[in-house]
Amino acid sequence: MDLLELKSMKRVVSVGGVPEHFNLAWHLANENGNFSKEGIEIQWVDVPGGTGAMCKALRDNELDIAITLTEGIVADILAGNPSKIVQFYVNSPLRWGIYTGVNSSITHLDQINGRKYAISRYRSGSHLMAFVNARNLGHTINPETDFLLVGNMDGARKALASGEAEVFMWEKYMTKPLVDAREFRFLGECKTPWPCFAVVAHNNFIEKDVELLSKVLEVVNESCYTLKFKEEEATAMVAWRYQLKLEDAKQWFSELEYAYSEEIDEIQLISILNDLKSLQIIPRLPAPEEICFSRNLLVHADNTY
Repeated sequence: MDLLELKSMKRVVSVGGVPEHFNLAWHLANENGNFSKEGIEIQWVDVPGGTGAMCKALRDNELDIAITLTEGIVADILAGNPSKIVQFYVNSPLRWGIYTGVNSSITHLDQINGRKYAISRYRSGSHLMAFVNARNLGHTINPETDFLLVGNMDGARKALASGEAEVFMWEKYMTKPLVDAREFRFLGECKTPWPCFAVVAHNNFIEKDVELLSKVLEVVNESCYTLKFKEEEATAMVAWRYQLKLEDAKQWFSELEYAYSEEIDEIQLISILNDLKSLQIIPRLPAPEEICFSRNLLVHADNTY
């Protein structure tokens, strides 16, 4: 079968991600026909429930690929998710806003110790970053009593409005319109101490067609590169598509650092795993090959683990 015949046979790949600005590069590659030119049909699935919902979709074999938060997928792989990180997607940290309802008596971060956090799902970013935030503030969290499952942003809005939950963490810029509308009160922010987003593939998909996976990553990495170096056009597009103020879109975009590469540095990965273990987000230190697709690992000969 020659290249033209191969490209005439569309290979369908289901990809899930949050309906947020970070995934614009995927949408543009799809809309501009960059995947189609390679004989690939991307079936994009918006997952407003976030990383926890994507982890479930991967477990249920409903997605081939997902763009998840790093901390969430590492924790879920160790809990049995049959998937692997195939590359990092965004190297820059995620800036999590910390919020309460506008009518809450809470006005400062030092008042949130012992308060109930709204979270989308267990092992989601909104769940796991609560532990990072608590460590930063010198607070403690009782995992049995300090969380309320709300499913998604709409659930969090209802929980904060009713007082069922008093604290919520979500991506700072996507949540800012709710602060501007005086629905949420912004208390502060907490940055992830690791690359925030990873591209994850189900093991069945990796085993079935690793070259197709590599081509998907090549196309999206090129789209990230093109988008990042069209800053003025890109920020206007982000503001329009995601209903952000232009100045907020510019600030977010200036902080954004895509990974651009399938290569995963083993030393960086081990540092991330150690950090997750110290936060008790994961119960043990796994070998890098348990978490990442080994073909993409950059192994250092002098590395000790």
